[in-house]
Amino acid sequence: MNLFLESFFNFQIMSEASPLLIRGLGTTAMLCAVVIPLGLIGGLTVALIALSSNPWLRWSIIALIDFFRAVPPLVLLIFIYSGLPFAGIELSPFTAVCVGFFLNNSAYYAEIYRAGIESVGVGQMEAARSTGLNNIRAMVYVILPQATRNVLPDLLSNTIEVVKLTSIASVVALQELLYSADMARSVTYNSSPIVMAAGIYLLILWPVVRMLSKLEHKVGH
Repeated sequence: MNLFLESFFNFQIMSEASPLLIRGLGTTAMLCAVVIPLGLIGGLTVALIALSSNPWLRWSIIALIDFFRAVPPLVLLIFIYSGLPFAGIELSPFTAVCVGFFLNNSAYYAEIYRAGIESVGVGQMEAARSTGLNNIRAMVYVILPQATRNVLPDLLSNTIEVVKLTSIASVVALQELLYSADMARSVTYNSSPIVMAAGIYLLILWPVVRMLSKLEHKVGH
């Protein structure tokens, strides 16, 4: 038992590793602050294009959505960071992660937004147009607020997944939270920093998960 506690819950090592993990947490927070808004904006833009009346444009966008949803994020990230340099395109680890996450997250957010827009009755658009609003204003002021409310639990759930997904950024040597914890583990030969990183993720995400559960229950009723 003492060996287990010493290996996984060594508070002295956690204390010594905390500055490194705090810096990693800052990188994770910065990454989330970039990729989540970009994903939301990109997803909404793609969703609106996917609803175009032009069949060629619509099916092209749907094919792109399906492609980026089907490709594992880790494979996409490695291709962008390690593959593109062979084509003369070199990106920093942070930029590569942002690009990879943007492509992946936009596809998922797009499907959520598209489902939300399609869940709003056609009569809503017709009613908005009858008040003198054009298509763009009707979409912005009438359709999108209702669509967002209808799929808000899904948007929050996907955002939580994005935060957890930031941990794979360590494969391109981006010093986010997990990478920092693994560095501390390799120096101390102790798993306590990894446990500490897991605890930080839990402290950040557990309240959001509980809020999401309540929201899903409320929407379901």
